[in-house]
Amino acid sequence: MNIAITFRHLEASEPVKTYANDKVGKLQKFLRQPMRAKVTLSVENKQQRCEAEISAGSSHFVASEAGDDLYASIDRVIDKLERQINHEHGASIARKRGAESAGAFAAANAEEGDLPADDSGSLTLALRHREADRYRLT
Repeated sequence: MNIAITFRHLEASEPVKTYANDKVGKLQKFLRQPMRAKVTLSVENKQQRCEAEISAGSSHFVASEAGDDLYASIDRVIDKLERQINHEHGASIARKRGAESAGAFAAANAEEGDLPADDSGSLTLALRHREADRYRLT
């Protein structure tokens, strides 16, 4: 695990550096390969900004956030990165299990005549309603 933290237009403080290092380090548990992270903390137009880039094997994740509080910006960036990592992990699991993509599912159901097929988006809406009805508790 390699984490590089850069400060731009503000003085480097050890508590902020430790906080960012700890938060980014916790993302390693979601990744299967060792990660390399670049975190940039800066001040732009009176906004505290945090940008992070994470690479783990062939996966790359990027997030940035600006706000009044640097610690809050770091937390929001970590949340965004965690969401991206979980989404990518779920997609790879679905591919391994041979799941059908949403587009292929919609096309197959439109060919069967179960659902209306037009360009207005009613096919997608009909699919959502049908799936919602399937799981609705009565």
